[in-house]
Amino acid sequence: MVKRELKILTIVLLAFAATVYCDAQTPALYNVTRMPFNTSSFNDISPVIGKNGDIMFSSDRRLNALIDKVSFDGRRLFNIFQVKESFLIYDDKFVFYNDGVGFLRDDNDFVIELQSERKMKFNNGPFCICPEGRYIYFTSEVETGKRSQDRNFVNRNGIFIAELSGNQMLNVQPFCYNSLEYDVGQPSLSADGKTLYFASNKPGGYGGSDIYYCELVNGEWTEPVNLGPEVNSSASENYPYIHSFDRLYFSSDREGGFGKLDIYSTNKINGKWRKAILMPEPINSAADDFAFVIDHDMQKGYFTSNRVSSDDIYGFTSYIRRMDICDTLQENSYCYRFIEENAIKEADTTPFRYIWKFGDGNTAIGAVVDHCYEKPGSYLVQLDVENINTNEILSNVKSDLLFIEDIVQPYITSPDFAVAGATIKLDADKTYLPGWNIDEYYWNFGDDTIQIGKEVDKTYIYPGTYNIQLIVSEKALSDGVILERCVCKNITISADQ
Repeated sequence: MVKRELKILTIVLLAFAATVYCDAQTPALYNVTRMPFNTSSFNDISPVIGKNGDIMFSSDRRLNALIDKVSFDGRRLFNIFQVKESFLIYDDKFVFYNDGVGFLRDDNDFVIELQSERKMKFNNGPFCICPEGRYIYFTSEVETGKRSQDRNFVNRNGIFIAELSGNQMLNVQPFCYNSLEYDVGQPSLSADGKTLYFASNKPGGYGGSDIYYCELVNGEWTEPVNLGPEVNSSASENYPYIHSFDRLYFSSDREGGFGKLDIYSTNKINGKWRKAILMPEPINSAADDFAFVIDHDMQKGYFTSNRVSSDDIYGFTSYIRRMDICDTLQENSYCYRFIEENAIKEADTTPFRYIWKFGDGNTAIGAVVDHCYEKPGSYLVQLDVENINTNEILSNVKSDLLFIEDIVQPYITSPDFAVAGATIKLDADKTYLPGWNIDEYYWNFGDDTIQIGKEVDKTYIYPGTYNIQLIVSEKALSDGVILERCVCKNITISADQ
């Protein structure tokens, strides 16, 4: 006989949620504005975002009507400038300081020139600042002796390191891989200060100039390493900028761009650089676009372009959202294991047959059985017990009401694998956020492209592993607060076949 004292029906979730790494719209990705501290007659290039968010750049501008900086052969010299922290850009004509006083702008009122022993005779810049802000790495001519004034002598660019103290560049030292045979310059340091990226036309590269890197090991820089054909080409690559997320931006005059010089980006996956991607308009244009930098949050930055006349610095804000904290997609599981506890305790000596009714029209026999439901819902699970010796059946010895619901999360339905160049479909139809009045489905595809919509189409151009984010937003509450949830998953794109 079945022991009536059994009070509970043991139901175990068989497969726990497994972790996996309207019409669509494609909104504009960037808003671009010419910065008001540019000059109308000179060149302003290579912006750098300082430690406190201030802007620095290189320019051949003159700050004094009586003193001009030119080389021995009449070429204008570039030096490094810092935009004053106290101003707030209001529009292209006026500036308001923090005390609220406004005035017509004068370009030179915005900037402070960095002082160094080299500024009156040699170029300074492009450059970068080390993470802690103590040192500046800048490009300048290698030869400083009499030979540098010989018109037939080709003076090469090299990298120099100086201590940065206020607006002073002190104790200038040359980079160990400078050469009089080829150019080395346009430095960019990684966030930890241990990897230095730069451009060089040293022999053995892929084109006119390539991007290289060195690593700081035991206080010494290792030999330069070429980033390889995924980054470099038979054309010229210059102006590298390495972001803290291991994303590299650079400029190239290779074929297939928007203009003469275009900005590209790539990132490192499993220790290998992904094939570089051309940045979209309006970052790129039919003119020269180069020296791209972006802040830590990847929401704003600067670059250089001659799309109007001379080289100017442009600021941009990004409409590309990517959340720092985003839940990994969990797969819903409707499979359970049902256990009759007494049978397990009494092992094989129990002369009973256990008949399970799962509440969805399906049945199974056994002390321990597995069953998968097709969808969420409420199911009455019942257990009948048959005495094998007497054939007596006790109906509904145990019963439990089983509630199954999806995991509360936005949900990405997409393939896990696809081929480069093929169009895939993604949707958020299985999103389960009870009580939400969803206003927007925002997709970030992990390759600097986005779309808005519950169902979207996407074509990846290059192979690699991409992390997709789906950001779901609710309509604003009465207090203006907008609730958001984010979920992400990986998709692997293989080479075109």
